[in-house]
Amino acid sequence: MGKSIAGLVTGLIFGLGLTISQMVNPEKVLAFLDVFGNWDPSLAFVMGGAVVVTFIGYRLVWRRRKPIFEDRFQVPTSTRIDAPLALGAVLFGVGWGLVGLCPGPALSSILIGGLQSWVFVASMILGVVAYRFTLPFFEQKIS
Repeated sequence: MGKSIAGLVTGLIFGLGLTISQMVNPEKVLAFLDVFGNWDPSLAFVMGGAVVVTFIGYRLVWRRRKPIFEDRFQVPTSTRIDAPLALGAVLFGVGWGLVGLCPGPALSSILIGGLQSWVFVASMILGVVAYRFTLPFFEQKIS
C-alpha cells in the first residue's frame, strides 16, 4: 500500500511540475527545439533544475542500504549501446521534435491538451502494442 501511495504522490508531483513548467505545451517545446529559428531557451532552465534535483537525489539515495519499499535497488546491469537502443532513442527524438510531446507530458496534458494529446497517447499505446506483437518476430530474425 505504501509503495502505491508513494507512486501516486510522486506521479502527481511530476505531472504538476510538467504542467507548471509548460512541458505539456507542444508549442513551447517546439520553440525550445527550434534553435535556428524563433528559439525559446526557457525550458533549458527546467532541464537544468531537473539535473540539479537528480544530482542531489542520487547522492542521497545511494547512501541508503536499500530503497524504502523494496528489498534492493533495481539498477540496469547492461551498459551496451546496441541497435534497438539507438533506434529507440532516434524514434523518441524524432517523435518529440515533430509533435512537441513525449510520454510524461502527453499523459499530464491529456485533460487540458485537447485532441492532440489524446491522439498522441492513443498512438503511443498502439505503438507499444505493436512492439509487443512484433518483438518475437524480430528476436527470431536476430537469432
